[in-house]
Amino acid sequence: MICGIGTDMVKISRIESALDKRGERFAQRILSPTEFSHFQQAHSPACHLAKRFAAKEAVSKALGTGIGVISWHDIEVYNDGKGAPGVHFYGNAAQKMAQLGAARAWLSLSDEGDYALAFAVISAS
Repeated sequence: MICGIGTDMVKISRIESALDKRGERFAQRILSPTEFSHFQQAHSPACHLAKRFAAKEAVSKALGTGIGVISWHDIEVYNDGKGAPGVHFYGNAAQKMAQLGAARAWLSLSDEGDYALAFAVISAS
């Protein structure tokens, strides 16, 4: 059963501008330490961060809260062995998953030109 869906689109140049102004502090505000490590190794850091930013926004929308009640670090985006994106939940995001009776999050990420897109589905078992 689907508990929630969310989507978000981010202009990569907007993220690049934030990185230029604030440096890695901006990325550290959005990313967990593990995500930040991957960001530092990314071939295109602004695109990498834009997709993570969009993913966290989409997941928070699917949870019905948006970012605010749930912090950036409550949602961690990873890639499995085949490269498919997934989500780990912590803190308020984990509590919201339990409250919804949700068991899984499905996540799709894409980028084209100057845009990064994320689509998230939260489902119950």
